[in-house]
Amino acid sequence: MKTRRHTAGTMAIALFVLLAARAAEGQQSISDVLSFLVTNRSIPTDDFVRDEQAAIATRDTISKLLVLELATLPSSSGGGFTYRLDPSLGTVIRASDSFGPLFTERSLLAGQGRASFGMSFSSVIYDNIDGRNLRDGTLVSTASVFRGDTTPFDIETVSLRIRTDTVTLNGTVGITDQFDISAGIPFIRLNLEGQRVDTYRGRELVQATGSASASGLGDVVLRARYNVYRSGASGMALGTEVRLPTGNEEDLLGAGSFSFTPRFIGSYEQDRMGIHGEVGYTFRGVSEALTYAGAVTAVAAPRVTLVGELLGRRLRAVGRLVETTLPHPRLAGVDTVRLTSSSETADRLTVVGGFKWNIASTWLLTANILRPLTDVGLNARWVPSVTFDYWFD
Repeated sequence: MKTRRHTAGTMAIALFVLLAARAAEGQQSISDVLSFLVTNRSIPTDDFVRDEQAAIATRDTISKLLVLELATLPSSSGGGFTYRLDPSLGTVIRASDSFGPLFTERSLLAGQGRASFGMSFSSVIYDNIDGRNLRDGTLVSTASVFRGDTTPFDIETVSLRIRTDTVTLNGTVGITDQFDISAGIPFIRLNLEGQRVDTYRGRELVQATGSASASGLGDVVLRARYNVYRSGASGMALGTEVRLPTGNEEDLLGAGSFSFTPRFIGSYEQDRMGIHGEVGYTFRGVSEALTYAGAVTAVAAPRVTLVGELLGRRLRAVGRLVETTLPHPRLAGVDTVRLTSSSETADRLTVVGGFKWNIASTWLLTANILRPLTDVGLNARWVPSVTFDYWFD
């Protein structure tokens, strides 16, 4: 009798959810579609309060992690062509044969009156979140399992396909030989498609499908660097980065809040090799974080610099998806598994490899690929990007 009541209850809830899904077809907001896919769970657990709390926590965590990715997009460093005045020659010369790191800042500045303009493009398809696959239908939102069994008899899963395409306009201006400013203006297109499926004793029933897209301005980045010490191409600098809440928060294109990151930058360059590092702390924004980065550069040819980098962030109180298991309040011997979230400090590491190529005159082509080393947050296996810069001579 319990099985029959459970089956009837499941079918009734499934019918209601399917009708709701049709009513929601016209929704276009990214937040609305994500909320619909994650919060409308159909497995009868007889504990609505816990179901709602877990679903909302899951939705908010996915949204926050997506915003964290878009609002903290790494932006190309202020490297490239660097100049200094040679007193013996009485003219301005290149300060280094290296074109510098990819995302890690260097202590060498652009030089007074020097400026650059560039455009970068990256495309990312996220395939996992906190180590859980997003796309193959194995992300469990709710499940019922007999105590002692490893396989649930009723399980609801969600699959999400999230893709972002970003074009960023970059610019740098040297105010003096010791001070320069730069900016990054991202334009983002975000696509989300998803499906929720309930599988009861091997029988699958699609509960809901949804899709939405959004495009527009992301969070604008403003940066400044001041060189406090220089010895040849080596030295130390102080920097700061400000991210403005210019992206649409409802469509998850921006953090919705201002962030500020002061940095200390150091570089050591000799002949064809260079080592660069920076450390900073981000206040406010999506999550406060300790940020750090290191890079090794090698001049492979007069017009080519090879670069390897490690980017790190220690995120404070970032949400992470976790599963909780509690006894069913009415069915003896049955446990309910729910996907929810916890707030904890987490470390994120990314390795980057690429090159900078002076293709002609002062045109600079940068190509690189990022690979996450940890499973914290939203991740893609590989993140390629390409940048074109023109430095005004």
